[in-house]
Amino acid sequence: MEKYPEDLRTPPVPLIAVVGCTELHSSISGHLHSQKPPINTLALPDFSKISVIGKAPKPGGPDTPPVGILRRDWLLKHRTKIPAVVAALIPSEQVSGDPAQWLGLCTLLDQLKAVIRTRNIKLVIVVVQSSSEDNMNDDRMIALRKRVEVDSKYIVNFSVRDSSEVKQSLNRHDSQPTCSSCPCLLGAVFSELVNIYYREEGRRVKTRIEKRTFSYAELAVRYCFKTSALEELFLVPALKFAGMVAVYAEFRRDWVEALKFYEDAYHALREMVGTSTRLPAIQRLVEIKTLAEQLHFKISTLLLHGGKIIEAVLWFRQHCAAYKRLIGAAEVTFLHWEWISRQFLVFTELLETSSKNIPGFSSIVLDVTDKALTEWELQPAYYYQLASHYLKEKRSCLELAISMSELFSQGENAGESVVASGYVGQFARLLEQSPDEAILQPLTDEDFVRYAIAEGKRFQDSFEIIALLKKSYEIYTGLKALRMASDCGFQMAKEYFSLGEIKNAKQYFNYAVSLYRCEGWTTLLWEILGYLRECSRQDGSLKEFVEYSLEMAALPVSSGDSVAFKQCGPAGPPSFQKREIIHKEVVGLVTGESDLPSSDVPKNLRITGESPLHLEIDLVSPLRVVLLASVAFHEQAVKPDMPAQITLSLLSHLPAPFEIDELEVQFNQSECNFTIQNSHRTPSAVNSTSEDSHRVESAPALALFTDKWLRLTYDVKSCRAESPASMEDPPLWKFEEHVESLPTKDPALSFSGQKAIQVEEPDPQVDLSVDAMGPALVGEIFVVPVTITSKGHSLHSGELKINLVDPKGAGLASPREIEPYATGSHHVELLGISGLDEERAVEGSDTIRKIQHSFGLMSIPFLNDWESWSCQLEIKWHRPKPVMIFVSVSYSPQSDDSSAVKVHVHRSVQIEGKSPVFISHQVLLPFRHDSLLLSRVKPIAEAEKLPSLPLNETSILVVSAKNCTEVPLRILSMTIEGDDNALGSSCTVRSASNQHMDTAGPNLLVPGEEHKKAFSIIPITKTSKVRMGTVCLTWMRDSEYLSPADSDVSGVLTKHRLPDANVELSPVIVSLECPPHAVLGEPFTYFIKIQNQTELLQEIKYSLVDSHGFVSSGSHIDTVSVLPKSEHVLSYKLVPLASGPQHLPKVTVTAARFSASFQSSVTASTIFVFPAEPQF
Repeated sequence: MEKYPEDLRTPPVPLIAVVGCTELHSSISGHLHSQKPPINTLALPDFSKISVIGKAPKPGGPDTPPVGILRRDWLLKHRTKIPAVVAALIPSEQVSGDPAQWLGLCTLLDQLKAVIRTRNIKLVIVVVQSSSEDNMNDDRMIALRKRVEVDSKYIVNFSVRDSSEVKQSLNRHDSQPTCSSCPCLLGAVFSELVNIYYREEGRRVKTRIEKRTFSYAELAVRYCFKTSALEELFLVPALKFAGMVAVYAEFRRDWVEALKFYEDAYHALREMVGTSTRLPAIQRLVEIKTLAEQLHFKISTLLLHGGKIIEAVLWFRQHCAAYKRLIGAAEVTFLHWEWISRQFLVFTELLETSSKNIPGFSSIVLDVTDKALTEWELQPAYYYQLASHYLKEKRSCLELAISMSELFSQGENAGESVVASGYVGQFARLLEQSPDEAILQPLTDEDFVRYAIAEGKRFQDSFEIIALLKKSYEIYTGLKALRMASDCGFQMAKEYFSLGEIKNAKQYFNYAVSLYRCEGWTTLLWEILGYLRECSRQDGSLKEFVEYSLEMAALPVSSGDSVAFKQCGPAGPPSFQKREIIHKEVVGLVTGESDLPSSDVPKNLRITGESPLHLEIDLVSPLRVVLLASVAFHEQAVKPDMPAQITLSLLSHLPAPFEIDELEVQFNQSECNFTIQNSHRTPSAVNSTSEDSHRVESAPALALFTDKWLRLTYDVKSCRAESPASMEDPPLWKFEEHVESLPTKDPALSFSGQKAIQVEEPDPQVDLSVDAMGPALVGEIFVVPVTITSKGHSLHSGELKINLVDPKGAGLASPREIEPYATGSHHVELLGISGLDEERAVEGSDTIRKIQHSFGLMSIPFLNDWESWSCQLEIKWHRPKPVMIFVSVSYSPQSDDSSAVKVHVHRSVQIEGKSPVFISHQVLLPFRHDSLLLSRVKPIAEAEKLPSLPLNETSILVVSAKNCTEVPLRILSMTIEGDDNALGSSCTVRSASNQHMDTAGPNLLVPGEEHKKAFSIIPITKTSKVRMGTVCLTWMRDSEYLSPADSDVSGVLTKHRLPDANVELSPVIVSLECPPHAVLGEPFTYFIKIQNQTELLQEIKYSLVDSHGFVSSGSHIDTVSVLPKSEHVLSYKLVPLASGPQHLPKVTVTAARFSASFQSSVTASTIFVFPAEPQF
């Protein structure tokens, strides 16, 4: 695309000419260039230079046949020489001056009009005012308009008094009333006249096309080209030109019409093929293809930049199909393939610039349902690859043309005087060149062929082919299209190989060969391995040469796979005979028995004792296709020092048999290694080894035949074998026509044989016991005894491992905010190991003792046979959770050597962790002493309901602890601790009893039994809330309790935080007072005390309901007023009428202000009546 002329590669921009007042040219040009769309300017210093834009007379008459289709400089001429508008800059003094100045101005304007009429160029008169004293004469302005015959709006006043007015005049000017009635933009005047000019020119040419006023097809193409160019204007910078009718359309930005006329010109040009004899046949076809290339370029550009990606691709396909068969004469076939390659290259560059506008591939393919469009046709890599392909065709045809040309030696300087003629696609011989005119002579086809061949020899196409392939390779690699990328890399490598750049060639050969090996492309592998083999030969790499040769000799190819020799590279066509030749060559090179004389073998490809050859075949080596090894143990496991059978199988795909002198089998334990020697052959000097402790086996024959397994079976003791090769099939030799065999005689062993064998540990002769008496209780230190007893083995380097694991796999960690009472971040914690035998403590620096939250490790002292050692695991539960305890003992029964075989013993036990007690509480008011709490009167949501305590009044707190386990517990103490903060010190809590423990000892709490204790609580600070404290319960298992006399009894502390309580000032307190018991028939006084603790007068209503067990005296119903901070007492005389528990008269007290009533409970209203005075 860069080889196109600049006027074709850059967008069409209108041109205007500015005449006179040279000092204003730079400012006007800069302003017009900054407009959108921009406008170019042609600056003429004075009116004497106006003739340069005049139209010269054409030679010949109207019936003269055209010399060519499109002049080469036509686009450049309309961009730089032929303006659409002429702006005449006239000083104001010439317009309003004396008659002589006016007559001189009229003469200049008449000359200007005569010149521009020949081309229909539009005219703008700009009157330049340089001072404020310039007053324009209205009569002169009217005369000026009539003289130039233009509309008044095209006569513009331009003020240049200062720089600000110049800038204002460029952007906006106020026309005189005689010139225009409204203000307008200066750029808009030029843009309007530019559009008028190109529209009229296009219309004029279209009229000639429609009326067919010409006799030659060349003119039809030319006129369509012109009209389209005027319709297109100010497209993106990537736009290219290609037409005359269409060019006029481009200037006016009429994309639809421009595209239409470009297509018309394209089709008219295609119809000219074979119908015109104006030029010799070869040159005529070259001219048509050159112009078709430009027309196609314009059409593709308009389609792509219009977002019509599908239409552009389909148009390109149609373009290639229309001209692909127009090869032309045989001697210039290379020009055709070069032209085809250039079409693909230019289109992919256009497609690449518009790739950001391409939608998804799937949606594009779905849109084109009636035409076959593949997703590769939307990728630039596809076109880069085809461009390189056709360029290689051009190179081949050029080489053939050079070799067959008889005139080549005579035309050595044939291209020196050949130049491009005045028409697109034509060439001529330059005879004489002068400053004014060049004399050209038409070429014959023979001259043109010599010129084309001479030009073709100047360029080396390999570098351009590599550049195209590299772009395609990079794009395919980015798209993960590995096969296409490998093909491009392969083609690049062949180009580098032909240029002698071996290093670059090997780089891309190796990339492609890796994919062909994985996917098993046999024919492609043969060709690429042939190139790599030749590269290693030229590079002097012996190891690579042998590896590539062996791989080629083992490829599954036959004579039926042969293709054309030129497509098979240096190795030639693949065949079984060729495989044998390569095999024989590489074996002779390795053994030194080559048929070639030693002088013909390069020095760097000779094997000597000083530089032996070592080849390694591992799991990923490509040489697995040459030699395949299989190792199979007959058993899955074996005891120590017991023999285990192993079968070693070897398979060769080489075309000829060969023998092995010595075979060494190695294991991961060196003492198991052994060597197999061929008894029929003496080991060579290179393969001989010094005497060592490895055993040597002898085999009657170690010969490998093509596609036949060599099976060797031997015994191995105490080793864990690992196969040096895998039995996974390589991608080659899977679907070839050969007899399939198994590596072992036993078919089951071939599929189930082990590549490794496990040597089991000796049976342990140590007893490990873990005794746990569950369940474990939260908070206590739970002890798990562990005992190790030797029953036949001595314990050397023993280790004890402890692991605490959640049986459900949920983990043992606990967030602190979830478990505030936990001492750590774990639910269960291993605290330590106690109860160790100090006499058997492990001595020395090898002692190990490591304790973590859920893991423990410690050393075990040496134990002789039938000795034992024990310890205790101390574990603490922070929350109820089941735990699996894994205990493992590892030891060496022989010695303390760290490399000695270890024996392991494992035990596990699951322990359930439980909460020991369930603690609850209850808040009560004192007996027969009730306080009015307003929070109990108002309805409150259940979630927000808290206990309420009366301020400065005693309340009873009853704490209960229930045994939730299956084991008896001893309660040592129960106390309540207050908080240290101000909220916690706002109340006092005391035990209802002065003793913390009964004299009989700690209370026994059997499973399911409750232990209760009462506390008094008095809020002493007027706050909204108060913290009652934390219950501290000290307990222990009953099995651990010895006697009450034991003063060292220590228990487990369990804490339970009591909830917060609301504190209220009771406005009214009601108390009932009566003797603790009564005697039948003896009267006693029953008091009801009402206390007002507020600052207000309280109205109290009370009532008394008689009971059948008493005779009462006093007011039964009334209303009283209780003064602030005072107490009112109601007294009644009661005489018991019956003995036993009797209900006192029921009392109801109502506080009218709070609408709250008090009724005594059944318990508070009950008194025991004795028949006679009791004697205590």
